Amino acid sequence: MLESDSPATERNVPLVLVTESLAPEALSWLTDRCAVVQLAPGHPDFPSALARAEALVVRTYTKVDAALLAAAPRLRVVGRAGVGLDNIDQGACAARGIAVVNTPDANTQAVVEYVFALILDALRPRAALAGAVDRAEWNRLRKEIVGRRQLDECTLGVVGCGRIGRRVIEVAEAIGMRSLVNDLRPLTPEEHRSAEVVPIERLFRESDVITIHVDGRTDNRGALDQQLIASMREDVVLLNTSRGFVLDHAALAAFLAANPAALALLDVHEPEPITSEHPLLGLGNAHLFPHLASRTETALRNMSWVVREVVEELDSARKRDQ
Repeated sequence: MLESDSPATERNVPLVLVTESLAPEALSWLTDRCAVVQLAPGHPDFPSALARAEALVVRTYTKVDAALLAAAPRLRVVGRAGVGLDNIDQGACAARGIAVVNTPDANTQAVVEYVFALILDALRPRAALAGAVDRAEWNRLRKEIVGRRQLDECTLGVVGCGRIGRRVIEVAEAIGMRSLVNDLRPLTPEEHRSAEVVPIERLFRESDVITIHVDGRTDNRGALDQQLIASMREDVVLLNTSRGFVLDHAALAAFLAANPAALALLDVHEPEPITSEHPLLGLGNAHLFPHLASRTETALRNMSWVVREVVEELDSARKRDQ
């Protein structure tokens, strides 16, 4: 889509380049205030739009690095319609005086709901009836479809105690799960609530269910390594809705092959989309999902409203120039 036909294009207003989808109401709001161009990197008109843009709005798959910034001489603000800033070189932005804004709590509820949906799918399987069945089939289904464990019998290991990790602990506490938590930084009692703060090695060794909620800092790449993975229980349920690169996938594949009662539920991957060489493909106890944790209409709408922060930064920049 090329430059918006809104009245804003006729006035002396800043140009905002939007590279990925936004909720219609947020895009309409932005269009009323700015000249808006919607183009993905790789489009032939993208370089020209980038050179004129005072603001850039991205989601997950646009890499805002030094090379892109060098082609954007007028850029004042980058808005990330989402939580993590892994795809934005914050240092390069700071060196240019470019503000970076995001929506840090926009998808917390959506991700937490998704985590517990996956846990319940793993521990409480269900089968819907397509029609009438005879007594023998009825009895067979009731005999074979039995939950592995109740949640209040499980120890939940939470790796990372940010907004999502803390909310996961709250929900686990309400359900009756015992929780262990590990984070890179010291945690206050208010943050970890009823969860016991433990070393990462103990968390992996003792947890029935492990859910990963870490950020995209470089130190987290491959941090959950072969040694930790090998120490997990033979019937563990492992979830990752944070970053694909934190897990050693080759080590996880070896663990799952050796422990058929274990289950991995992975919503994030490295790379995305996954390729045919992914080591977990073909393993019956590895379930790979296409990055769906934050995909609710409410969360997508919340993330799209980063445009408010973008316009606020543009207004502030223009006032400083006066």
